[in-house]
Amino acid sequence: MENGLSSTGDTMLDQAVSQWLQYDKNPKTASMVRDLVRDGAVEALKKCFSSRMEFGTAGLRAAMGPGTSCMNELTIIQTTQGFCSYLEKTFDNFKDRGVVIGYDARAHPPSGGNSKRFASLAAAVFISRGVPVHLFCDITPTPFVPFTVSHLGLCAGIMVTASHNPKQDNGYKVYWANGAQIVSPHDRGISKAIEENLEPWPESWSAEEALKSLLLKDPYQNIHTEYFKAIQKHCHHRDINKRSEVKIVHTSVHGVGHTFVQSAFKAFDLHPPYAVEEQKDPDPEFPTVKYPNPEEGEGVLTLSFALADRECATVVLANDPDADRLAIAEKQESGQWRVFTGNELGALLGWWMFSCWKEQNCDAAAVKNLYMLSSTVSSKILRAIAVKEGFHFEETLTGFKWMGNRARDLLDQGKTVLFAFEEAIGYMCSPSVLDKDGVSAAAIAGEMISYLATKSSSLSQQVTAIYEEYGHHISKNSYFICHDQDVIRSLFQRLRSCGGQKDSYPTECGRFSISAVRDLTTGYDSNQPGNKAVLPTSSSSQMITFTFSNGGVATMRTSGTEPKIKYYTELCAAPGNSDLTHLKKELDDLVDAIVESFFEPEKNKLQPKPE
Repeated sequence: MENGLSSTGDTMLDQAVSQWLQYDKNPKTASMVRDLVRDGAVEALKKCFSSRMEFGTAGLRAAMGPGTSCMNELTIIQTTQGFCSYLEKTFDNFKDRGVVIGYDARAHPPSGGNSKRFASLAAAVFISRGVPVHLFCDITPTPFVPFTVSHLGLCAGIMVTASHNPKQDNGYKVYWANGAQIVSPHDRGISKAIEENLEPWPESWSAEEALKSLLLKDPYQNIHTEYFKAIQKHCHHRDINKRSEVKIVHTSVHGVGHTFVQSAFKAFDLHPPYAVEEQKDPDPEFPTVKYPNPEEGEGVLTLSFALADRECATVVLANDPDADRLAIAEKQESGQWRVFTGNELGALLGWWMFSCWKEQNCDAAAVKNLYMLSSTVSSKILRAIAVKEGFHFEETLTGFKWMGNRARDLLDQGKTVLFAFEEAIGYMCSPSVLDKDGVSAAAIAGEMISYLATKSSSLSQQVTAIYEEYGHHISKNSYFICHDQDVIRSLFQRLRSCGGQKDSYPTECGRFSISAVRDLTTGYDSNQPGNKAVLPTSSSSQMITFTFSNGGVATMRTSGTEPKIKYYTELCAAPGNSDLTHLKKELDDLVDAIVESFFEPEKNKLQPKPE
């Protein structure tokens, strides 16, 4: 091998290592690779070089470290060169419009990788081609990037973040000119362009020079002002907010959210929330939590509950580290804390957004122009509200890339998109950000909580009232961990070939009869003419939905960013059916049957969700 290093005994691996050392100018990652070669650590080298991170519609997400399978300075340069090249071919006015780049506070000292440095290198790539770059001078929430794309009319946006992933991970999230995340075929086009531009361009490593360029602009102050101006359109009860005596605690879980949520509350004239001191400043080590993900519930919120108890606060708001998601908990009369599910918060925020809209709109016909969206694995509660209230509800594939793009289509047709949500605590309460936004959602939730207090009501009481009016929707979602792709493939394949032939799915699960099946991996849908699914299909991910005769719906799918097989179940009852005990038991039994018959965790050696 070149560079004076001995061969690994694997020609292709030798070539990959040699090319890496030829291209990589980061002394830490280059040294890590040389050390692995000298130590004869072939398996470790194969992990680093056997494959390139796959650029998908979610962009990139992987551990920081050396090699083509990790997030590092060279792979950031290569990815950005491909993206830049693709944008040059797509937009005639690319060099007039430019891009925006934001970043969170993640860092990985062993490999020298950190989000700010990655963002600077991405900026250097664009500037080397004469493209204007709006690079934030400081950390920002993810929603600020799509907001900037739309507000400034840019061609694209990049956010360097791994959201709520473990601390060693980082990511590269991409937005298109329409302000939404990219969808096919852009992911394939960008991926191909990356492969064609692996050798660093002459000035791609020149981040320090790029930062002095006249093509570089800092949008921080302007966007900060414009964003908080835009979300104030959704503040409808300023007087109530000013007088409110409700005490709220907020945690940013060592991420970027603290400053921005404080500003959002100020924009709504809400009293500032109490900040969890130990978690309010960005810290890439996430020292107080096992997982920096508020979706995991009480474990992440322990310090918040303690502060709330000390301050006699009744509500806790929690953002994930890049502040695009929002979790909410409320203290019950028993003294216990209730952490709301993403579906319950979707019901509350959907009800609130519609109630505020209705107060502002006297014209009864205007409701026909109104839309709400949710993903196919989320609760169907918005559909129930839409049926009764007369607005439109649409379901999309999982992920805000689909809801953001559909919202853009509807807005372009002159429609009003009032709200969109997914059960993974993601909410889009303002069309100025075509993605989930935990900052605006926090302020809007603060106003809703203050309003309910004037009616001597709470979030828990209101969610019950919603279900009593529109029908109970109870859900139970969880996941199994599985690192073996072959096991995942065979698990789903078994469900597709129950009768030993193609498209022969189970007709029952335990004592529960199955009335319909939709498979968005293969495009099969037993409810549609010719059994052809209406929603887009993707053979690169697994996703099957079973509808049961008792009104239950269950979806099994793989995660695009984590080694998980997730399941989402919901039982929808008609308004008036208030026997919650029976409904809950029915759903528990259904979930048990699905786990036992479809997942077969013991046979497939699946790890349950950690408690």
